[in-house]
Amino acid sequence: MPELPEVETVRKGLISLVKGKTITKVDVYWQRIIEMPEVETFQQQIIGETIEDVERRGKYLIFQLSHYEMVSHLRMEGKYEFFSEAKPLDKHSHVRFIFTDGSELVYHDVRKFGRIALLKKGTAKHYKGLTQLGPEPTDEDFSLADFKDQLKKSVTMIKPLLLNQKVVAGLGNIYVDEVLWLAKIHPEQPANSLSPQAVKKLREAIIEVIAKAKEAGGTTIRTYLNALGEAGHFQQELHVYGQTGKPCPRCGTAIIKIKVAQRGTHLCPHCQKLKKV
Repeated sequence: MPELPEVETVRKGLISLVKGKTITKVDVYWQRIIEMPEVETFQQQIIGETIEDVERRGKYLIFQLSHYEMVSHLRMEGKYEFFSEAKPLDKHSHVRFIFTDGSELVYHDVRKFGRIALLKKGTAKHYKGLTQLGPEPTDEDFSLADFKDQLKKSVTMIKPLLLNQKVVAGLGNIYVDEVLWLAKIHPEQPANSLSPQAVKKLREAIIEVIAKAKEAGGTTIRTYLNALGEAGHFQQELHVYGQTGKPCPRCGTAIIKIKVAQRGTHLCPHCQKLKKV
């Protein structure tokens, strides 16, 4: 599943592959992928548009076109594939962008959960998914004071709170497990029960883990590849996610897996004790 680091890697790959290319035709094979406008209108409006840049906000890609902004949410297993010339498509290829030089960009999605929306220039920030996002997990954008205030107001367990994208953008199941291990916080700990020092450590852990994962090109679970057809290698640095039964790198205790808010969750029972409220 692509999370923020994987989407950032896709963004970089797309810039190197399709920036500056002009769209001459778009084929849509699964209409629900196109969220807005209607498919026929989408296909008409995008003809002649040049990809000027590709940006990212949280887990969303924003294609900056000549006169429009195209928002793409990969969801569970969406990915882009680039071909220098026409190639037969498989049943999971749902949208094909054909460029004036004969090359193609194909949106591929086994689950068909991803969505694409074409919006007027300068309006993507008002797109419903983007308006709900918290700050980017960087030192510059992610305010400690605001983070403390938000956690104080919530009795929700810290893991599902971090997953909802409203407190901080881009964290998914893999990275939340890694962040909580690094900060020595139990995933079921109520957010408002964390001490100011624990919140500070948690913010630092979020920034550190995401930065390292972005540098590593993301984490490859199953068959997820980026836009260049390359696998990320952050999975080699995972401390708890997918490490059930293996010794904790910090204390040696066996990593366990539990369910938290319906999500498989990995933790060290020694390092991440649930504190009584």
